[in-house]
Amino acid sequence: MTDVVARLPLILTELRLPTIKRLWGALAAQSNKEGWPAERFLAAVMEHELAERETRRLERHRLESQLLAGKLLSSFDFTTVPTVSKAHVTALVEGDGWVEQGANLLLFGPPGVGKSHLVCAIGNGLIDRGYRVHFTRTSDLVQRLQVARREMRLPAEIAKLDRFDLLILDDLSYVRRDQAETSVLFELIAARYERKSLAITANQPFSGWDQVFPEVAMTLAAVDRLVHHSTIFELNVESYRRRAAKSAQAPASGKATTRKD
Repeated sequence: MTDVVARLPLILTELRLPTIKRLWGALAAQSNKEGWPAERFLAAVMEHELAERETRRLERHRLESQLLAGKLLSSFDFTTVPTVSKAHVTALVEGDGWVEQGANLLLFGPPGVGKSHLVCAIGNGLIDRGYRVHFTRTSDLVQRLQVARREMRLPAEIAKLDRFDLLILDDLSYVRRDQAETSVLFELIAARYERKSLAITANQPFSGWDQVFPEVAMTLAAVDRLVHHSTIFELNVESYRRRAAKSAQAPASGKATTRKD
């Protein structure tokens, strides 16, 4: 028995079962004390291993996603955006067939209305359901793809992004065609069309996207592919910052009036 106890840590290390390695002693002692059948003990240690593997997987996928910290559905104030239904958003997370179909999610609205928060919250919900998600500023990704094109490896760089079920492109409207060649963005959209999902936030409606792509025909083709299978949210409300500024000014005005009286 002593030999078995001495060998077990080595065996469990070789099999890459760190949780069982850490917990088997305590569980074995409990099993011996309570007279568990062998199958119950085996199931117990395996369940602990599976649970911790799932926890580590979620942590790993959350880290690689680069989603904005703390942006969850539970912290999104739907009352300030009446054009967006909480039930609809929840359905997107729980009824995730749209991701399997490579459908898209498009969020429009002025700066500061919660587009990034909402799309990150959806991303976090999908990670909890086992999907891989990646968040990036559109301008950063365009620069990355431009470098890849110059180095003759653009197809390989786009293929790398296929490991993500949902790719979130934040602030598409800040990309400008006069800053650099942005046709790489169209190539990404075309490559993922009907295969892998995109989520895009933009301050401008489609009519303003001719400032992003180098040609009108390319703009129309990009919009056509994105809209074909998509859910569109329009967050056309006053920004959080502007509302907060108004709220901060209101008490101050009241105090000034009181002093004047």
